[in-house]
Amino acid sequence: MTEDLPPSHRNRAAIATWLFAVLAMLFVMVVLGGVTRLTQSGLSMVEWHPVTGWLPPTSEAAWRETFRNYQQFPEFRQLNFTMDLAEFKEIFWLEYLHRLWGRLIGVAFFVPFVYFLARRRVDWRLGAKLGTLFVLGGLQGVLGWYMVKSGLAERPDVSQYRLSAHLGAALVIYGYMLWVALGLLFPEPQAPPGGRKLWRSSLAVLALIFVTVLSGAFVAGTDAGFAYNTFPLMAGQWVPDGLFDMDPFILNFLENITTIQFEHRLLAETLFVVIAAFWIMARRAALTARARRAAHGLAAMAVVQIALGITTLLLVVPVAVAAAHQAGALVLYTIAVWMVHEMRPRPA
Repeated sequence: MTEDLPPSHRNRAAIATWLFAVLAMLFVMVVLGGVTRLTQSGLSMVEWHPVTGWLPPTSEAAWRETFRNYQQFPEFRQLNFTMDLAEFKEIFWLEYLHRLWGRLIGVAFFVPFVYFLARRRVDWRLGAKLGTLFVLGGLQGVLGWYMVKSGLAERPDVSQYRLSAHLGAALVIYGYMLWVALGLLFPEPQAPPGGRKLWRSSLAVLALIFVTVLSGAFVAGTDAGFAYNTFPLMAGQWVPDGLFDMDPFILNFLENITTIQFEHRLLAETLFVVIAAFWIMARRAALTARARRAAHGLAAMAVVQIALGITTLLLVVPVAVAAAHQAGALVLYTIAVWMVHEMRPRPA
């Protein structure tokens, strides 16, 4: 119970609880964004009103006007030209919920932040961190609209570059908020002074997870998951044809569907092996109970995640399984941030 703690501890516990609640909302936001992408709902709202756009159409006339606006853009003209108003509402509601949830996250962060500031329960260091998170959250909303705009031009699909940037920014915000919350609960490093090698290895694991998740955004942005739906071979080959057909060479990793899926597979398989090796190292080290739980959790989640990835591929990207795969990536990332935090060494 927080009532039994000294005032400074009560303060930290209250702020950490608030941050963990916002983190849960961010988790839902990332998964909801993935579902929006998987159901091709993200381009149904062709306007962005960051301050006034809280309410959906409230009358049949307003719905018809909203649908007419959608009909002016390439997604309707090239792909959904047979869509009627009832079908439009189905994709509209999911994107509306996605945007509404983002606004609610902003409120859930801003109101308690102002409260804690007004009550002087936040020192300047923590205030600077929280202020940075708020600014990053606002910029993420702008980046989300910038991403959507890329699908309202000639090609009725969002840019894989902007999609990966949007997801990468979400991971940075989520990871930073998690780090701040953990720091409030566990401010003093607990790892032994000689554990720097393992800590650096945990940082490498976290970085590899981040890169692998971003490569998944390129898979989603190019619809590469709908090609080569076999495993472990691609079109009956370990190294498929057409892997480096584009010129310049770097474009293969960014726009060539064959290369994008191949690199995501390779990164995921490498990550699995690296996590297994890290887990073996961690078992032999003198770790705290929390750090050991984090290492075990990371290894277990790696097994679940690679199984979800293979299942998503073999079943040709069903929405439920693909969304679970994206959620699994965020769980893996969460555990990795926690693990790095627990393994940070004490000063020598």
